[in-house]
Amino acid sequence: MILLASNENPLGMPESARRAAAEALAGAGNYPDSNGTALKNALAARLDVPADWLTLGSGSSEILELAAQVSLKPGEGVVYSQYGFIVYAQATAHAHAHATVVPSRDFGHDLDAMRAAIGDDTKLVFVANPNNPTGTFIDAAPLLAFLQSVPAHVTVLLDEAYTEYLSPAQRYDSIEWVRRLPNLIVARTFSKAFGLAGLRIGYGVSQPALTARMNAQRPRFNVTTPAQAAAVAALGDADFLTRTYELNTAGRDQLAVGLKELGLECVPSSGNFLMVRVGDAQAVHARLLAAGIEVSLLGPYGLPEWLRVSIGLPEQNRAVLAALR
Repeated sequence: MILLASNENPLGMPESARRAAAEALAGAGNYPDSNGTALKNALAARLDVPADWLTLGSGSSEILELAAQVSLKPGEGVVYSQYGFIVYAQATAHAHAHATVVPSRDFGHDLDAMRAAIGDDTKLVFVANPNNPTGTFIDAAPLLAFLQSVPAHVTVLLDEAYTEYLSPAQRYDSIEWVRRLPNLIVARTFSKAFGLAGLRIGYGVSQPALTARMNAQRPRFNVTTPAQAAAVAALGDADFLTRTYELNTAGRDQLAVGLKELGLECVPSSGNFLMVRVGDAQAVHARLLAAGIEVSLLGPYGLPEWLRVSIGLPEQNRAVLAALR
């Protein structure tokens, strides 16, 4: 089976992380370091922030949930974009809050409309860059202007799960924005470019007051010993990250060109996936499964004619195009 449904790294886990996780299993009879000291120190050095600006999560999804827990009381408001990551709705529901879902602009964020939607009861805003499942990207200047316009009492969660896939021209320093904005949380993950999806590890970066509230809510042993060790190793494996970026960039172009040749519409993507319009997505999905290829249905996002296809190895991308043809 060719698995292209969950935006995983087709290279899998880096060998450096595999070795580190295997060695860490020797200590698995003991509880993990609840503070994640080694990983926080590595992240602090990488990001040039103090360790007490960091929150570790079981994937970045837990960071999203923690942001909702510490920002919201029952009945308060959350703002996010149409076609935003499905966990935003789940985190809102878990906090017994209510969502204002702002209509998208060209499948991406309409920042002006989102700012207008922030009301007196709004306490949390979710923004994804790049966005999942659409792949759309917000340039740095309008994104920073939006963040600066949000009232100080409203927490903003900037979801950067796919930031390692951005081109050099797209990249910006969101950690510097955290230094300037005490209501901003930047969430990132080791599940995508770093290849550790099965180990469930992500992190949030925010100023100490917000970080302390999140860590007070965080389950004490939420990140396992092998996951912490693998993340430290992956963080230092620059060669693997470069190979991942280059493979993804070439594969995304390969799929985009092939889909265009087939006459299929796809949304330009800055992530490690493409959203493609196929008409009867349920039927096409079933045919692809029969051909041994799993992609993602987007009906839960209100996109019943679209599929999301993760970027695979070159031969996997060819197989998808051949099956669609």
